Amino acid sequence: MPSTHSDAPPALSKSADSPQSVSILGSRHWYDFVQPCLDSASILASLVMVKFAARGHVDDASFAMGLIAVIVFFLSSQLTGLQRGDRRACTDSEIIRVLATWTMTILGLGVIAFATRYGQYFARSVILSWCVLCPAMIGLSRMCLRIVQFGLLRRGVGVRRVAIAGCNTLGHQTQSNIESDSSLGLQFAGFYDDRNLTRDAQANDDASDEGDTGELNSSTSDPASTLQGDLNDLIAAARSGEVETVLVTLPMRAEKRIRYLLDELSDSTASVYIVPDFFVFELLHARWTQVGGLPAVSVTESPMFGIDGVAKRAADLIIATAGLLAISVPMLAIASAVKLTSPGPVFFRQRRYGLDGQEIRVWKFRSMTTCDDGAVVKQATANDARITPLGAILRKTSLDELPQLFNVIEGSMSLVGPRPHASAHNEQYRGLIRGYMMRHKVKPGITGLAQVNGCRGETETVDKMEQRIHFDHQYIRSWSLSLDIRILFRTLLVVWKQPEAY
Repeated sequence: MPSTHSDAPPALSKSADSPQSVSILGSRHWYDFVQPCLDSASILASLVMVKFAARGHVDDASFAMGLIAVIVFFLSSQLTGLQRGDRRACTDSEIIRVLATWTMTILGLGVIAFATRYGQYFARSVILSWCVLCPAMIGLSRMCLRIVQFGLLRRGVGVRRVAIAGCNTLGHQTQSNIESDSSLGLQFAGFYDDRNLTRDAQANDDASDEGDTGELNSSTSDPASTLQGDLNDLIAAARSGEVETVLVTLPMRAEKRIRYLLDELSDSTASVYIVPDFFVFELLHARWTQVGGLPAVSVTESPMFGIDGVAKRAADLIIATAGLLAISVPMLAIASAVKLTSPGPVFFRQRRYGLDGQEIRVWKFRSMTTCDDGAVVKQATANDARITPLGAILRKTSLDELPQLFNVIEGSMSLVGPRPHASAHNEQYRGLIRGYMMRHKVKPGITGLAQVNGCRGETETVDKMEQRIHFDHQYIRSWSLSLDIRILFRTLLVVWKQPEAY
């Protein structure tokens, strides 16, 4: 199923008089309102607690600071994805987002305090205690809300019986998603389709052209895959109230059957959702959008639009500038060593593809006796004679990549993203690997998801390059600032122990 920013399948609304009135809206739930309220209460309550413990009273300055903190926190949460994040995300991921959001909040409050001299009203002990207590209370409130949510669902509160129209691959995946995630509040009621035997998913996909009403392979023994009836039975169940929600997973080419089903279900009170079979496409950061009021789904798109792009660029500038200042002396030492140990330039600038396939020049410390940058570039191999003794150490520890901080500051690269390959390698692999160029929908990075998962070194087989591309696509689909932070920390842990880097 496609990855979107909606928490549930979209509802379709149709106006016969005005086609442009069609819209797709995300579902909203009670906890979408309760959760922000709990976050706000945690911020204010934690400040009141530490202020009262320190001074025995709470003044107006504390309440003003608390309200400012709430505002900054929610602005920051839009950047980290905390408030619009997936409710089904794991606890570790949510904790990281809470900490990242609170860190940005503290930095924002620090800037405000410096500009207004407002910080003089608060003792350092109060600020320090608040910095520790507040994220703990936010995390605890979120955990309690999850417990309440799951408890209500286990007791059947808010649970809806859902039937799937279409016993195919998409239908089985939809069933799996429903049964593996209790937070959806859906109880699977069975498959309905216009055949009358237990069906094999792949056979159904192959034979689901319109007009094909024959029986299909009944080899599967999974009782959950047994049909409850045909589409007419589904319509009857919806009209009688036995089924409260219908998910239509019929293939898009089955337009007549879908239209018939929607027309008949309009005479019931069941909620109807269409689950498009977009999995047949290579979706990259898919999202619902509108084009002149008409709904559309992006198939290939960059996640770095609007405020997300600004946030990533700001993080790149701040971290890269601080990092460059911190390692300026070691970089000077490495540059001197490169110059003294082998003839040639200190830096090597190689042509590579950047954002949207535009050519960029990537900085590196020279680690070879040659500076290949032509139509054919031979990848480094184990015991490569072109690598200098110092270069072998630099490449092993990735210290040769440090000058790419200049690329980050100038804007041609990011700290985290798909690693840029030599232009010659791009031209070689783009014809061999499906979707290869989609990795250039974001800026290349000094490190990336592929690198922290062991995809470094020579790609002597197409399979190895395909594995890199898989991680690059996964990074673009699931990008967030918190993911960038996790990749940066993992890079520090794995950079010293990757034997395949040479």
